[in-house]
Amino acid sequence: MFSMDDMDRADSLSDSRRPDVSDQDILEAMKEIQGYLDITPADFQEIYSRAFRHALDRIAGAVKARDVMTRGVISARVDDSLDLVAELMAREGIAGLPVVDDSGRVVGVISEKDFLALMGGSDRRHFMAVIALCLKGKGCAAAHIKAKKAGDLMSSPAVTVSEDTSVKTIAQLFMERHINRVPVVDEGGALVGLVSRSDIVRAATFGEAGE
Repeated sequence: MFSMDDMDRADSLSDSRRPDVSDQDILEAMKEIQGYLDITPADFQEIYSRAFRHALDRIAGAVKARDVMTRGVISARVDDSLDLVAELMAREGIAGLPVVDDSGRVVGVISEKDFLALMGGSDRRHFMAVIALCLKGKGCAAAHIKAKKAGDLMSSPAVTVSEDTSVKTIAQLFMERHINRVPVVDEGGALVGLVSRSDIVRAATFGEAGE
């Protein structure tokens, strides 16, 4: 299911963008409320709220990765230098990217946290922690990683999904694996797209899925 933050964003939608709540959604919501229902406006509001969330969950299962993913994804190659990868991420304004081999198959993922961990140690996965380390010492905290390649830094094996994976499943994957993005691959493992948390939020709000 979507996180509570994502649900709250969906709840703030205008009426014109809310999903249709089916009779089954309402029945499922009523089953969740214990005891005899003497319907009042407050009771109905609670039922509707629960039914709306059931509708979100139902639709999330129907929306697939192909409907929300970003295509033409920026990626790095295994033998790319880390200064090249860092420049690429800075220029494109992205916090992470897939790493592919010579055949275009996804073999790993690199994020800002991977850079920070390598620069400041595994206990310093926050930008300001690395800054603090630099201020206490001498020289550049990134100097010792200059000779390394993307393959040395990437998280591998990469967590990937197929184009047929549902948005609901991807949202659960994000929460379970504590990740912010996941590459979408074809049957051969080649990169075809990327789904991020922001794509999941757009799917939840029914405004930009497939755009």
